[in-house]
Amino acid sequence: MFQYTLDNKRYHTLNYYYQSLFHQKIFKVSLNANFSCPNFKNGNGCIFCLHGSNEYDITKNSDLIQQFYEVKEVLEKKWPNSKYIGYFQANTNTFAPVSILKEKFEAILNLNNVVGLSIATRSDAISKECYDYLEELNKKTFLTIELGLQSSKEETLKLLKRGHDVNNFIQAVKELKKRNIKVVVHIINGLPYELKKDMLNTVKLLNDLEIDGVKIHMLHILKGTELEKMYLEKPFPILTKEEYISIVVEQLEYLNPQIVIHRITGDPNVKDLVAPNWLTKKFCVLNDIDKEMVRRNIYQGDKVTNKN
Repeated sequence: MFQYTLDNKRYHTLNYYYQSLFHQKIFKVSLNANFSCPNFKNGNGCIFCLHGSNEYDITKNSDLIQQFYEVKEVLEKKWPNSKYIGYFQANTNTFAPVSILKEKFEAILNLNNVVGLSIATRSDAISKECYDYLEELNKKTFLTIELGLQSSKEETLKLLKRGHDVNNFIQAVKELKKRNIKVVVHIINGLPYELKKDMLNTVKLLNDLEIDGVKIHMLHILKGTELEKMYLEKPFPILTKEEYISIVVEQLEYLNPQIVIHRITGDPNVKDLVAPNWLTKKFCVLNDIDKEMVRRNIYQGDKVTNKN
């Protein structure tokens, strides 16, 4: 059996990672702290963006502590005596003065049974003062910074209107790693006009940077986005489920087995989804990835020269 799993998977699962560190059930509680995004200054943000990185826009005006307890109450019914990580998910969660970051982050960190924080942000939205604060925060809790990259191809980042280049991302990862802060990176497969080699190059870059975890998403086109307009005016190829699975499996081969797979498929809101429809069957995609890895008899990191 693969070393880094408790679920008979062939890749490093988040469940294994948390259990090995905390020896009990751990949940991430998604939060919306009403931060904005530097990319909104030049328009509506990235072309695929609908509500920022917020999948639960109805909570936008809720009290942060109230949000936490609402989610916690639901989880406790099924998994009592769990511990929690406050997940600042919506938009760019370092895009504010450090005084405000401290207020919001530490309000959650001070709650009972909170063992850490996960902070989603962008490589171009972390100031020197913020890096120093994150280093301080990292010394007193289990801290993870989630950075959106999406692709390592410069032309794609420009098409997406990301507002930063690959080098900016690389420097941010190095700054965080220099401070011993754990880094999880978001990437998207199936971006307009990208080839399989481009998607593989993205994970190869992450492997070289020695990140701690990755979230692999499938591009999904949402109603009301600039991407939807682009797709309707001039349709571009969208990966089939079979193509996506094949690419993910090969990407896993190129990732060091110590890199934790936090997510391996997209999870769009059905009412907003334009395409692809196969993404609505999340568990079918997950099961088919497992089956394909078994069929090929491969494991995460098989194409990595040094697996540590």
